[in-house]
Amino acid sequence: MSETVIHVENLTRRFGDFVAVDHVSFQVQRGEIVGYLGPNGSGKTTTIRMLLGLLRPSEGHASVFGFDVYRQAEAVRARSGYMSQKFALYNDLTVWENLAFYGGVYGVHQRQQLEEVLEMVGLQEHRRSLVNSLSTGWRQRLALAIALVHRPQLLFLDEPTSGVDPLARRAFWDLIYRLAEAGVTILVTTHYMDEAEYCQRVGMMRQGKLMAMDTPSALKAHVLPGPVWEVFLQPLEVGLEHLRQVEGVLRVGLSGDHLRVLTRPEIGARDLETGLRHAPLQLQGIQRSEPTLEDVFLTLAGKEEEGG
Repeated sequence: MSETVIHVENLTRRFGDFVAVDHVSFQVQRGEIVGYLGPNGSGKTTTIRMLLGLLRPSEGHASVFGFDVYRQAEAVRARSGYMSQKFALYNDLTVWENLAFYGGVYGVHQRQQLEEVLEMVGLQEHRRSLVNSLSTGWRQRLALAIALVHRPQLLFLDEPTSGVDPLARRAFWDLIYRLAEAGVTILVTTHYMDEAEYCQRVGMMRQGKLMAMDTPSALKAHVLPGPVWEVFLQPLEVGLEHLRQVEGVLRVGLSGDHLRVLTRPEIGARDLETGLRHAPLQLQGIQRSEPTLEDVFLTLAGKEEEGG
């Protein structure tokens, strides 16, 4: 039977009249990798700060490992690791010195435990390097090592791959998978739609509200009202305007060198071709596309706007 590590019920945080987190509810089970997806300012970081007891909820309740996140914050933080958006590293110290310092803060003084963390994140060869000489990707690994130094069973990773190249992002996610396989529960925030695909479940935040939370495949299957199409034509701006007028087209947007179109279930490629027949453009091709989490997010955001 799975164990609930995070339990959140109607969690709310206000700053004056501004509602940063608006009655959010969800659960996270042991060993899960859960993504918290949304644009900057959507309430992701505020949620994490409440779960760590750094902010008091205005309403609602949350517990981590059964401990109340505000009244028993020390017990929560002792069992959790936190990697913030801005890595709190000392640039004039070496990798090893940073790790040893933060290990001491957590009461970890055993050299073997520090060595194990260093090896886990692949920083052995950089142990004597000054932090200010490291690339963003290596600094990111050191920040993760510091979050792991006291062997937490829960990791909060707040935009951990922001500003790093795709190869470093992929390597970082390999580390996350290995940690989850060892039983560590992970809540990771991101605004990268493709990155959220790596998560077992994804929660989608917008303007403080949790619009949906499920597996990526379930979100695509249940949220999208119909198929997604890639339409190749020139000029794009003319096609964009005309496709918006086609019966059964729900959304049209630019996607690189083509248009991405969401339609009702009964609409096919021939219907789109017919709708563009008299437009002053050159149609090059229409093909069915695999839905993405970006398609899901835009659909949910559209529903929120209609409801508001």
